[in-house]
Amino acid sequence: GLMGQTRTARLIGAGLGGLCCAAYLAREGFPVTLVEKRNIPGGYACAFDRADGKFTFDVSLHGMAANNNAAERILADLGVLERVQLVPLPEIYLLRTAGESLSIPQRDPEAYIEMLAKRFPKEKHGIRCLVQEVIATAGEADMLHRKGMCAELLFPFKYPHLTKVLGATLDDVMAANIKDPALKNILASWWDFHGLPPSKVSGMYYAVAKGDALKNGTYYVRKRSQDLSDALADAIERFGGQLMYDTAAESIRVRQGSVEGVAVTGGKVLPARTVVSNANVLDTFENLVAHDAVPSDYLERLKTHRPSLSSFIVWLGLNQELNTPIKACGIHVMSDLGAEADYQACLQGDVERIPFRISLYDHMYPGYSRKGSSTVRVFCLAGYEPWRRFEIDYRAGRKKEYDHQKDRWARVLIGRAEEIIPGISGMIEVQDAATPLTNWRLTGNAEGAIYGFEQSVDNAYVKRISNRTPVKGLFLAGAWCNPGGGFGGALLSGQFAFQSILDYCVV
Repeated sequence: GLMGQTRTARLIGAGLGGLCCAAYLAREGFPVTLVEKRNIPGGYACAFDRADGKFTFDVSLHGMAANNNAAERILADLGVLERVQLVPLPEIYLLRTAGESLSIPQRDPEAYIEMLAKRFPKEKHGIRCLVQEVIATAGEADMLHRKGMCAELLFPFKYPHLTKVLGATLDDVMAANIKDPALKNILASWWDFHGLPPSKVSGMYYAVAKGDALKNGTYYVRKRSQDLSDALADAIERFGGQLMYDTAAESIRVRQGSVEGVAVTGGKVLPARTVVSNANVLDTFENLVAHDAVPSDYLERLKTHRPSLSSFIVWLGLNQELNTPIKACGIHVMSDLGAEADYQACLQGDVERIPFRISLYDHMYPGYSRKGSSTVRVFCLAGYEPWRRFEIDYRAGRKKEYDHQKDRWARVLIGRAEEIIPGISGMIEVQDAATPLTNWRLTGNAEGAIYGFEQSVDNAYVKRISNRTPVKGLFLAGAWCNPGGGFGGALLSGQFAFQSILDYCVV
């Protein structure tokens, strides 16, 4: 019958958003098919092997909030939580800036307040107010998730902290309580988790993520983030859904304003009344859906949003066990010029000055690497502009100049990492790197974006591109839409898309 047809769902892209949504739909009894152009699930949540499997590198994960929050509930809901091992990390990260070294503690807001107050005694009251505010905001976001998105009229009364930060930048959030620019720089050192500096990033993302991490801690997926993606893929199959790998979506078929299927590799059409795109939103509407099927004001709105920053990453397989006095898993290196200057360095690709992070994976759990070796990653945010000039050659497979630039960046970053972990460059057995163009090639994300659209004040959370689209039966999942980027954001987007589909099918 019609209900049966309406319920047939096809999903495009097995990133965390697509996987999560497909698992919920399959659990609900929808006939589900998820198509993925690569041969593995996961999008950015995946891993790859080098040196005949001696090293397994994680593409993106260095730590996620997955305790006592929405991400944990989603994984529990789908029967995935008991199938993955979440390892609590010893600290959120070690911050190195202006000759200082600060360890940002987990699950201990009081220790965080004391640590900062010791360095900035005059600001103690403001520090406490700010930390309490971000924790209260994270608590409200959590309550909102548990209750569902209803009662919008009462929203400002029930969720005063969320309401306050929704229209605020991180600068605004700090300004109320903090005066000292050096302290602001330390507090804002999270900006690169969101891809925009304090003057631009939505205070909402900062407050929810920071409050959640300070209170509930951050975790790594053992053995790699690929295990999380695999477990979600298994859940889809356990609930009776199907995954098709090495299968690219070529178009989303729309008739009289409603979707009717997805055409895939080889010209096959999979009929469906419900389609979820976990592909990048720009691609979905520029290449998959016929332009005349979409209201022009919607297309215009999409054009006003910018893709987020991308990243440059170097993975190192070392031929010995790291013997460094630093016990941190993540070291976060920022200049003392402040976040706005650091952001400009990212945009301009000033690799000598760019803020960067070192992940020492062997400190996350014993046995991460094979005996006698270790695994390290150096990561920085990178704008697309410095790489744009290689784009045409790169797509045509001409990579000589591109490779030259990629090697130069890798060399500079390894040199900068060596100032913190001496001797590292003499231990390199395996080295690989990824640029914004690599990100584009693997995920199809416009400009190699890693957080979907920029997480700016006008495109944040409930104000972000909706999981419903103006095309009947077409829904969105992934970092580009509500609520936003990161592992937790992508998982939530899948649940939000599922919720939107249920509402749509009931009507």
